[in-house]
Amino acid sequence: MKCSEKDSADSKESDLARKKLDWSCSLIVASLVGAFGSSFLYGYNLSVVNAPAQYIKSFYNESWERRHGHTIDPDTLTLLWSVTVSIFAIGGLVGTLMVKLIGKVLGRKYTLLVNNGFAISAALLMACSLQAGAFEMLIVGRFIMGVDGGIALSALPMYLNEISPKEIRGSLGQVTAIFICIGVFAGQVMGLPELLGKERTWPYLFGMIAVPAFVQLVSLPFLPESPRYLLFEKRDQAGAEKAFQTFLGKEDVSREVEEVLMESRVQRNVQLVSVLELLRSPLVRWQVFTVVITMACYQLCGLNAIWFYTNSIFEKAGISPEKIPYITLSTGGIETLAAIFSGLVIERLGRRPLLMGGFGLMALFFGILTITLTLQDHAPWIPYLSIVCILAIIASFCSGPGGIPFILTGEFFQQSQRPAAFIIAGTVNWLSNFAVGLLFPFIQKSLDTYCFLVFAAICLTGAVYFYFVLPETKNRTQAEISQAFAKRNKACPPENTDSAASDTKATRKPEPDPASTLDNYVKNGVV
Repeated sequence: MKCSEKDSADSKESDLARKKLDWSCSLIVASLVGAFGSSFLYGYNLSVVNAPAQYIKSFYNESWERRHGHTIDPDTLTLLWSVTVSIFAIGGLVGTLMVKLIGKVLGRKYTLLVNNGFAISAALLMACSLQAGAFEMLIVGRFIMGVDGGIALSALPMYLNEISPKEIRGSLGQVTAIFICIGVFAGQVMGLPELLGKERTWPYLFGMIAVPAFVQLVSLPFLPESPRYLLFEKRDQAGAEKAFQTFLGKEDVSREVEEVLMESRVQRNVQLVSVLELLRSPLVRWQVFTVVITMACYQLCGLNAIWFYTNSIFEKAGISPEKIPYITLSTGGIETLAAIFSGLVIERLGRRPLLMGGFGLMALFFGILTITLTLQDHAPWIPYLSIVCILAIIASFCSGPGGIPFILTGEFFQQSQRPAAFIIAGTVNWLSNFAVGLLFPFIQKSLDTYCFLVFAAICLTGAVYFYFVLPETKNRTQAEISQAFAKRNKACPPENTDSAASDTKATRKPEPDPASTLDNYVKNGVV
């Protein structure tokens, strides 16, 4: 009895030591630099248009009057503003569709590096728009910045997924979400009237975009490429071993290389899968469907509506205009703290509880927010309850749904399927983003305080779907996750068919059970 307890204690100590070793300096630097020049900019561009909205609209009106001799029609101004906000998503869709081609030629790291060119050119266009008197420069700059975001939100999660050990894959993947939240918060801080949120300085808000891009541009070249990319697509085993040694901080990486080689042997005759092939494959049908549902809920849950139109929501809540920028600042702080909390607990609680709990709580608080906005004239304290609900919605989102969709997309699929999977996920993500940005002002106008019930229904639907369909992926390999989906797909995953198939043909024995085959791989230290 004492011996077994001692063995258990030794096992826990070794697991703790292994987790500490997993967080090497190069891994931390790669995640921080990659996220700062990628997902940080995505979050920054979500919130940066909020504070100077009235100055940008005045700029549009002045430009229009100078060209046409009369002020702009209010409906046309609303349309131009909606396009300015939502064209970011159209650019994101274009960027997503470019990822597979660029990633195949350049790899993960150099895709992120080249992507900085889009960010810097967009920053210059938007920063010079006021001086040039051309509002089209701002709109085009937003589109190019969207292209940057589309590439970044596909290439960065792939890069982080492929350089991290499975024991910390979730925590490292949450770096993407944490920096999105930090970017949103930074956009809100820089937009304060005391800083750059003034009539003559708002273009510099967009010029600041060039700073993170430049930092990534000069830092990322000193870090290795994804070892899985080097081994799978470049057949460079020596380079992959060196990359593993750098990222894992140890000399003996034979176990990690053997895992990747095993997957490579199974897929040695498999080329990169196209989007259509992935959509038609019965082996990953429910994985694709789950990614689509997850990404749709991620954007359609209503958080972007709050990010884009925070000021107008707080006005409806009865907050005075001079207090709004500072109340808005609290939303960025809350979401950053919630995202950090999620990164700390995701490897303990798992992906599934955080997703279900996050969307479930969002549905609850959207319902309460609808009631408080409807009754806000009945008591002076009710508008402040609306603010609490908004903060609770943001915290619920960032504690789970804010980052896990990107992690799941990387975990569900094999190396050859991953680029196509990120194209599908990114397409759903950006189309949903565009729909919310374009339609929410009109939904708000027609449904008034009941508009958030639409988002409550979407969040509740997502929570129910994840309860019945989503398996836990924490600390599981891609082969094990495929086995979890095999029964629902009604097809056996191909990971076990390489050597097993030839043995079956030679001996004419019955086909082995997939679970027992997986157990054998685990015992042999392959999976």
